[in-house]
Amino acid sequence: MSTSPDLTQLTPEQLRQLAAELMTRVEQQDQVIQAHDQALEQRDQVIQKRDQTIQQRDLKIGQLTHEVALLRRHKYGQRSEHLNVLQISLLDEVTDADIAGIEAELEQLQAPAAIPAEKRQPKRSPLPPELPRTEIHHEPDNTQCTCGCQLKRIGEDVSEKLDYTPGVFMVERHIRGKWVCDQCETLIQAPMPAQIIDKGIPTSGLLAQVLIAKYADHLPLYRQEQIFTRAGVALPRSTLAEWIGICGVQLQPLVDALRDTLLKEAVLHADETPVPMLSPGKKKTHKAYIWAYASTAYAERKAVIYHFTTGRSGQHARDFLGDWQGQLVCDDYSGYKASFGNGVTEIGCMAHARRKFVELEVSGKSHIAGQAVEYIRQLYEIERESAHLSHDERQWIRQGRAKPIADGLHRWMQAQRTKVPDGTATAKALDYSLKRWAALTRYLEDGAVPIDNNRVENLIRPWALGRKNWLFAGSLRSGRRAAAIMSLIQSAKLNGHEPYAYLKNVLERLPTQKASAIHELLPQHWSPAA
Repeated sequence: MSTSPDLTQLTPEQLRQLAAELMTRVEQQDQVIQAHDQALEQRDQVIQKRDQTIQQRDLKIGQLTHEVALLRRHKYGQRSEHLNVLQISLLDEVTDADIAGIEAELEQLQAPAAIPAEKRQPKRSPLPPELPRTEIHHEPDNTQCTCGCQLKRIGEDVSEKLDYTPGVFMVERHIRGKWVCDQCETLIQAPMPAQIIDKGIPTSGLLAQVLIAKYADHLPLYRQEQIFTRAGVALPRSTLAEWIGICGVQLQPLVDALRDTLLKEAVLHADETPVPMLSPGKKKTHKAYIWAYASTAYAERKAVIYHFTTGRSGQHARDFLGDWQGQLVCDDYSGYKASFGNGVTEIGCMAHARRKFVELEVSGKSHIAGQAVEYIRQLYEIERESAHLSHDERQWIRQGRAKPIADGLHRWMQAQRTKVPDGTATAKALDYSLKRWAALTRYLEDGAVPIDNNRVENLIRPWALGRKNWLFAGSLRSGRRAAAIMSLIQSAKLNGHEPYAYLKNVLERLPTQKASAIHELLPQHWSPAA
């Protein structure tokens, strides 16, 4: 058994030697402890790095799972930009319509002039004799000659026009009697009523049917040609295209008046959707856009205007709105943002915010997303209950019932955001609403403002449906013509009119309608009795 040495018995040299041994031992122990600490530190770094890697992998897996779920839900199909033989044949319809439209515009710009006698008139095939015919007589209001003698009927001119009511062709026989005075040989004859296409065979009913079939039912002209042939009348698609081109020119002043009326609204919806357009000189398409601007469901004016452009630049929206000032309901597209602050106030779309959480709930079964959807459901329930009320009554209910729910939802989102890691789908859904919260809840301050942009999204849906039938816009002119005619058709529907009856009557009255009274033909002023 060793015992500690008696330090009092040691010499100074022995004490120095003992102290050196103790110092050596202490240094060795310090080295061991330091090496141990370094090993622990390295282990902690490895663990921390591993945790970060696992967290990044979890985030990536979550994002990919979310995207896969959305892709399975939407089921996007493969599309090709190259044109097949059928698509190229459809381009002929567009070209004929564009040429007819340009010729109609040139005729309007030219001064009236006599038609040269040597000008060749196109030969027209006679209308099938088996079609039923309705005779319409046009006689002078007065058969008394200016010299005082009674006029005598000496003959008549007969011109035939092809009419169409859905499913049935018939022929209108316009019979204009010729009256002559034996004394002074004066000849008078009642003029033909003015037509959209002078000296053409289509009536306003047939023209309206072709327009409705193409732009409301999305039937290409080659299909209409087949339908008409089965009904017993051969109408080449080139002829149908010419009629559409002329109608587009004649209807444009009415569309311009509808746009001017729409821009008087203090609150507007806006949205855009891509449509393929044929690239000039190439056999492939590029992305053009249809913009839709509509009045709200609470407005007295019921109207929508479609605007066709070659791109999605925000300048197109600014060009359309011009000097308009008001509240614009739209999504988060940056193209609208340049207008905000210059008399235009942004109104957010609550449906877009809700959609983020619905997609998250469907794909990931997120508890946070489910709670957010429930909050927003309560806001929409209040909107359904107050839909029939006046603006002031609706605003009073929103302030009393909806605003407390919205404030609670905002505080809840802020609290949940602190618990959710950055980069996750949940964080992105929360950020979308939190960053746009002022715009999303601005509807609470005005009873005339809707909660979302669903109205114009529904109005732009016919273009999405039509893309499957007409495939592409053949030119900028054809796209704008389609936008103009569809504006009238959809506006007529918004006002409760049957589109065929509306267009038929408008095409009958338009040739004799004064420019100062064009507003009488707008869908919100038109009535079937007129």
